[in-house]
Amino acid sequence: MVSAEYAACFEMLLPYLHKDLIEAGCDEAGRGCLAGAVYAAAVILPKDFENEELNDSKQLTERQRYKLREVIEQNALAWAVGVVSPEEIDKINILNASFLAMHRAINNLKIRPELLLIDGNRFNKYEDIPHQTIIKGDGKYLSIAAASILAKTYRDDYMNALDKEYPQYDWKKNKGYPTKKHRQAIQEYGVTPYHRMTYNLLGEDRQLELPFK
Repeated sequence: MVSAEYAACFEMLLPYLHKDLIEAGCDEAGRGCLAGAVYAAAVILPKDFENEELNDSKQLTERQRYKLREVIEQNALAWAVGVVSPEEIDKINILNASFLAMHRAINNLKIRPELLLIDGNRFNKYEDIPHQTIIKGDGKYLSIAAASILAKTYRDDYMNALDKEYPQYDWKKNKGYPTKKHRQAIQEYGVTPYHRMTYNLLGEDRQLELPFK
C-alpha cells in the first residue's frame, strides 16, 4: 500500500489503496446547488493506470474535464453514473441523496468492486462491500478523481439542457449554484420544478413566499 504522504511529495495521485482488491472510487457533484439533481459516479481503474492530468475536477478547466472524461471512459475497467432527483432530495435530504446517488452508480457497475473509496468523511454502507471514506479523496486517489470528473461533467450536461428550458436562471453558467443572478431570478420569476424546495433559495427567511412556475 502506498501512503498518501508519499504521493503528495511527488504531486501525484495514488493509483490504489489496496493493490489486491478491486476498488471503485466514488464521488458526487451538485450537493450545494439550489436546483437540479445530484449526480454521482463510480469508477474502477486498472491498477497500472497513469495520467498526470487527472485531478480533482474542481482543479481543472471545463475543457480539461471533458477531455479527461473521454480518457476515463476509454480506459476504466468499469464506470457508471447515478442520479437523485430534486424531489428525492427534498424527501430524504441532500446528504442521504448523495449517498443514494453513489449507491445507484455502484449498482450500475458491470464489475462488482471489493472495496469502495468514498470522497468525504461519511457514507451509508452499500450492501456487503467494505468502504473507506477519504477526506479530499478526489485530490488523493485517481479513481475518486475520475469519479469526480464524470459526476461533474454529466451533471453539467444535465444543467445545460435545463438551461434551454429555463434560461432566465442562468443555469448554463452557474449550474444551479446559489449565485447572485440565480437568486435574483428566483425572486423575480419564482421557482421551477427543478428547484430544491427544502433549501433556503433566497438566502433569507422568505422560502414560503416563493411563487411556483
